[in-house]
Amino acid sequence: MVLALAVLSTGCLHHHRKSTSTRQPPLPTPTPSTPQPAKPGRARTKTPVTPTPVVQGEEGLASWYGRPYHGRKTASGEIYNMYGISAAHRTLPFGTVLNVQDLDNGKNVQVRINDRGPFIEGRVIDLSYGAAKVIHLNIDGIARVKLEVLGYGAEEGSTPASSSTSPPTPTTTTPPPGIFAVQVGAFRDRQNAERLKARIEARYRPVIIQSYDRGDGMFHRVRVGQESTEEGAEDLARRLRADEFATETFVIRMN
Repeated sequence: MVLALAVLSTGCLHHHRKSTSTRQPPLPTPTPSTPQPAKPGRARTKTPVTPTPVVQGEEGLASWYGRPYHGRKTASGEIYNMYGISAAHRTLPFGTVLNVQDLDNGKNVQVRINDRGPFIEGRVIDLSYGAAKVIHLNIDGIARVKLEVLGYGAEEGSTPASSSTSPPTPTTTTPPPGIFAVQVGAFRDRQNAERLKARIEARYRPVIIQSYDRGDGMFHRVRVGQESTEEGAEDLARRLRADEFATETFVIRMN
């Protein structure tokens, strides 16, 4: 069975490029690997009960994304506008308003989270093309940044801030409860995703397959667990790697 280790976001695989031109290079092809036989374990199923604390001052790499995602739905259900001011984050609630500071040039931009990603180790946020231009993202298409949570705005289904070029405005300081899962793989062939799902379900539940038309093909992502905290999902991710269901995992927020 082929397990794709390609890094794909909830809404898409977010990647960087070497300039801020709107023309982007071809997307990388998922790299396959073969999962090893499972070991005995136990199932875990949790439901969200308390608000998830948010860590201030998260630092890491920022990248930006544009086509082929422009004009397509984000993970929140909004339509992505690469020229607007928005961003993708793996675990912050939809509607979170952030200040993103470029640690190299000192420039800042305020963005609203409406998508999931980036699924590349070391990166903490994927900016829209419009937001990347505000902070003059460097020629490599990535920058060292610091994130500050300013508050929380409207969630998906409300006014589509993704289409706006104006800074978003937070309306509350209280984060909503979270539901977290672990993404263990993404496949072009749904049968491969179904086989991995069946193997994992013998030990961990729930396991779901979420399909997404990325614009250059349909991808099927396998996600495990329903944890009420990010820490619980991180623990689940460690056990999934130890049990050799995946060599690379990403904790994501499902809501």
